[in-house]
Amino acid sequence: MPAKNKEEKREKQEMVCPVGKFFMEVCGFYKDSPFFEHLNRSKIEFLKAIRSLIDRKIEDLEKRAEKKKVTKIEVE
Repeated sequence: MPAKNKEEKREKQEMVCPVGKFFMEVCGFYKDSPFFEHLNRSKIEFLKAIRSLIDRKIEDLEKRAEKKKVTKIEVE
């Protein structure tokens, strides 16, 4: 591996948090273990949790937009 690629790889590893670094190192081992099954499910649940927050924010913004609609009333 050229020196430049080694440096880039080391820089990328240094930017990772300790937990992320741990998982990067462990990922090469025991791919078929229940541990990784649990991790994959937790990733899905985490993303679903974020999606629920986004959906809630969209609903709130839509409700606010509906309240601000102006209705034209004819006056005699």
